[in-house]
Amino acid sequence: MSRTTFFERNIGRTRNIGRITVEVLDGRTRQQLCFLDKVEPHATIGEIKSLFHKSYQQLYPARQDLKLDPKGKSLRDDDVLQNLPVGTTATIYFKDLGPQVGWTMVFLAEYLGPLFIYLLFYFRAPYIYSHQDVFTSSPYSVVTLACACHTCHYIKRLIEAIFVHRFSHGTMPLRTIVRNCVYYWAFSAWLAFYINHPLYTPPSYGDMQVNYALAIFVLCELGNFSIHVALNNLKAEGGPKCRRFPHPTKNPFTWLFFFVSCPNYTYEVGAWASFSVMTQCLPVALFTFLAFIQMTIWAKGKHKTYSREFKDYPQLRMPIIPLLL
Repeated sequence: MSRTTFFERNIGRTRNIGRITVEVLDGRTRQQLCFLDKVEPHATIGEIKSLFHKSYQQLYPARQDLKLDPKGKSLRDDDVLQNLPVGTTATIYFKDLGPQVGWTMVFLAEYLGPLFIYLLFYFRAPYIYSHQDVFTSSPYSVVTLACACHTCHYIKRLIEAIFVHRFSHGTMPLRTIVRNCVYYWAFSAWLAFYINHPLYTPPSYGDMQVNYALAIFVLCELGNFSIHVALNNLKAEGGPKCRRFPHPTKNPFTWLFFFVSCPNYTYEVGAWASFSVMTQCLPVALFTFLAFIQMTIWAKGKHKTYSREFKDYPQLRMPIIPLLL
């Protein structure tokens, strides 16, 4: 157990308001970890985390999860102590989230893998197919188009991760990154193996099927990028503490906001569905189906948050599929 005094120079001077004593307990064992004396009432949870970090150097703020109840909701960094249901003594429960990694590195790890793994299969690197097929190419143009679409999709994601996305939470647990990488990398290898296989056969309806699917894929990719830019602009205009729900802009791709809460997921599912049709490959269809399930869960959660937080939220909007779901 350690004891730390919160000096006035850390937060400010408020002599007319009583100080608060903060006790930090282990959320699992209930053992006292830290005791913070004379904390200013307007101190934030983020500042409490910084003080806790001084006592436990390995537990940096992004690794800390603080709650007022062990089974309750996590406290936000911008929560102010005096606005929480605590008296002169606040008992806070701590949970170690484990090693954390920044979101940019998360996406680099998740997306660089599929990008390069697919290309290994496309160029038929050694030890993937038979010896006589090493560094040979498919006679079908759809295989080359599929490679171009897959490559552009993940390059787009990398560009968005570096230049577009803004994250409310700055890190992700390392164990989650490992799980996500296994998912993306394994599926990329599985679908690439079949699409680039020497025995692969083109779609049943030939060029017509490929070209229509390709057109839908391109439109969905443009739509997905447009939605991400619109969401980024919304956060940039309002600031991190401004709460507004997204609206359609002059960009026609954003008009899908009239009908769904998460059009970025709608476009993402559309892109992978068209890729499935273009390649007529079962592993791609399975990946699309699993992605649709996960994105539907995310979209429903976001839709529920919007509906609960904003009384004027449009009732016509559905989570992910217009008028249906």
